Amino acid sequence: MKPLLEQLLTDAVGQLKEQGVVPADVQPAIAVTRTRDASHGDFASNLAMVLSKPAGMKPRDLSEKIVAALPASDRLDKVEIAGPGFINFYMVSDELSAVVGSILSAGEQFGRSDAGKGQKIQIEFISANPTGPLHVGHGRGAAMGASISNLLAAAGYDVQREYYVNDAGRQMDILATSIWLRYLGQHNVTFDFPVNGYKGEYIHDIARGLTELVGDEAVRSAATLFDGVSPDEPAGGNKEAHIDDLIQRARQLLGETGYRQVFDLGLNTILDDIRQDMSEFDVHFDVWFSERSLTEDVQAVIAQLKTSGHLYEKEGAWWFASTEFGDEKDRVVVRENGQSTYFASDLAYLRNKMERGFEKVLYVFGADHHGYVGRMLAACDALGYDRDRIEFLLIQFANLFSAGERQQMSTRSGEFITIRQLRDEVGKDAARYFYVMRRYQQHLEFDLDLARSQSKDNPVYYVQYAHARICSVERQVRDRSLTIDTEAGLQNLGRLTEPHESAVMTLLSTYPDIVLRAANAREPHQITTYLQELANALNKYYEAHKWLVDDAELRNARLCLILASRQVIKNGLQLINVSAPEVL
Repeated sequence: MKPLLEQLLTDAVGQLKEQGVVPADVQPAIAVTRTRDASHGDFASNLAMVLSKPAGMKPRDLSEKIVAALPASDRLDKVEIAGPGFINFYMVSDELSAVVGSILSAGEQFGRSDAGKGQKIQIEFISANPTGPLHVGHGRGAAMGASISNLLAAAGYDVQREYYVNDAGRQMDILATSIWLRYLGQHNVTFDFPVNGYKGEYIHDIARGLTELVGDEAVRSAATLFDGVSPDEPAGGNKEAHIDDLIQRARQLLGETGYRQVFDLGLNTILDDIRQDMSEFDVHFDVWFSERSLTEDVQAVIAQLKTSGHLYEKEGAWWFASTEFGDEKDRVVVRENGQSTYFASDLAYLRNKMERGFEKVLYVFGADHHGYVGRMLAACDALGYDRDRIEFLLIQFANLFSAGERQQMSTRSGEFITIRQLRDEVGKDAARYFYVMRRYQQHLEFDLDLARSQSKDNPVYYVQYAHARICSVERQVRDRSLTIDTEAGLQNLGRLTEPHESAVMTLLSTYPDIVLRAANAREPHQITTYLQELANALNKYYEAHKWLVDDAELRNARLCLILASRQVIKNGLQLINVSAPEVL
């Protein structure tokens, strides 16, 4: 219906241009949206407000001229002007019920479109350093990234999901050194564990795995362990310098081969754990991109920026002049010791993405990465790419509450609740639903007790129950030796005249628009909000009217309506990777 109404309005504007009411050079964006309130019609447009200024008329006066210029259509019942100049369209009764047949015909494809056909989008999300298990803080980024990917795919885009594996750099060196030190402790070597080392039982587990791999070959005496190592923070030193010195000492004592063995054991153990967690959380990636693979790219992008004059040398280091492109400060690319920085890898990775031909590259990061935006936009400019090709979605933090108390989520300290533990506590479905049911810019307070409850207060349970209830009605049909005559039901949709039925059909007809809007806005919560509304409308319908009435024509029409509703609930839940159970 929207394309029809948009065309009618386009024709009306064309007529008003010929009459001189609207300037000939004005090309308005004609928007038609579903109304939320049936008393305001089925669709509405704010076109009169959009054209008011160029036409030099009050919106309401202009809306009257637009309505008068609308071509006739046998699919329109009436058109009204409301408020300051909104144009409300009321469709003939069978237009609303026609959506039921469309849903039953399209099945799982209902709500999908080709709006983004031919456009490649890459979405990078999570990309947590493989220095420990994924905790519930990472879970929101995982659920958001996966759901946004699903929405974009449903809107017709060619979507690539990517995880950037930070398998190089200082944090991984701290991990490797922490594992080796715990290994030494398990072999009765006594020392003070560094303040800045990675803690947690998982480090001890990997250290035990190191023993299984090399026995006692990596044991070194405590007498020489700290030779040349600056003091740690408790001894009045600098914790950062202390851990960096320990990393170098580990390399010296183990040799590069031995050190790489520890490094790779830590990396592969944790990365395998992350892969398993994501699979069980129903989050899947097309590409796991290794930072190590960028070695040549890093050197190439540094050379490119030197040649273009966007790098300068200062005190032995090379700096990217990002302030020239609006960043808050310049960024180090190569340190005084000749080592490239994380940002140098970011530059190379950006260039790599752009050269893969994506029209749009989405970064789904935590809100603590806000400083990352300016430098990457600057990098886009300096490397000669259109900055509109990259987009940042900064996900606010999720705080987990259990029995009213906030839980800790620090990988370094080892005090955190993992995604695996959360999944065991509340199930994958509740976790995925809760993570996306708020706008990504909002903080999320994840109520563990509510998520595990089986009550109408639990939003995911409420939606799934609506689906299961319809499945139970289908079983009742069989138990009563009745049949569902879909053809008869579709022929008698005109019998669905109750307000509750109109409310459900109106919601069903809005679903494709909701999916497209949610995709364009990158807002999965629009889907969960919609599903809550549909479940609520079905619940009210169930309480007000019998579905399995004696009148076969009416019964089959109602069955068609609720089966279409079940399909839409299932389709919506699939977009956020939540199951649609037949029994609860």
